[in-house]
Amino acid sequence: MDGNNRWAKANSLLGGSGHKAGETALQKIVEHAAKRQIEVLTVFAFSSENWRRPEQEVGLLMRLFVHALDKRVAELHKNNIRVRFIGDRARFAPLLQKGMVDAELKTITNTGMTLVIAVSYGGQWDVAHAAHQVALQVQAGQLDPQAMTTEEFQQQLQQHIQMSDLPPVDLLIRTGGDFRISNFLLWQAAYAEFYFTDLLWPDFNGAALDAALEDYAQRQRRFGRTSAQVEAHHA
Repeated sequence: MDGNNRWAKANSLLGGSGHKAGETALQKIVEHAAKRQIEVLTVFAFSSENWRRPEQEVGLLMRLFVHALDKRVAELHKNNIRVRFIGDRARFAPLLQKGMVDAELKTITNTGMTLVIAVSYGGQWDVAHAAHQVALQVQAGQLDPQAMTTEEFQQQLQQHIQMSDLPPVDLLIRTGGDFRISNFLLWQAAYAEFYFTDLLWPDFNGAALDAALEDYAQRQRRFGRTSAQVEAHHA
């Protein structure tokens, strides 16, 4: 969800207006994705690097976060959407941490789309955190590193990666015109298809999502196999 500040500047508005417009855009995209029966929608709301932004901007983002938890969760619950958060929650104020837990518990039995919100998240942090959990298991005598193959270690790591119980990422959409993934879901998006658009996030709407999904539908996903193998498998 990139481009909020640039959107505000392009429209001669204060930076905070861009983030508010971005929150409105997210609400509409979530509704549209649910109608399209997308199983899991993950959004990059606040990266681990975003803590480096100006204090005033971070404060505004935190206030918007509180507002979203107060006002949006009930609506998501009503629409049978399950809410989950990934990232380093310890960096947030206790009130926000409690709000995240409450939102997850409120929607935990919902059977519609799962909305995963990445906050204080970074792909490198995710892998390092998972490796640390495996190291703790080794220290506790629960795992023998000498007896593990590389494949077995990878399986252990996978168990501690964020979203490990959800399907791998199929499509990663980047708004704002930049051709990079900015430390997002490095493990989970290993075989994802990428879609880049010049649209700034507040301008990304249902039609834009449909265009991305249509583009994705035209691609052949090979997962290391040849085109002939894929075609034979689907024959």
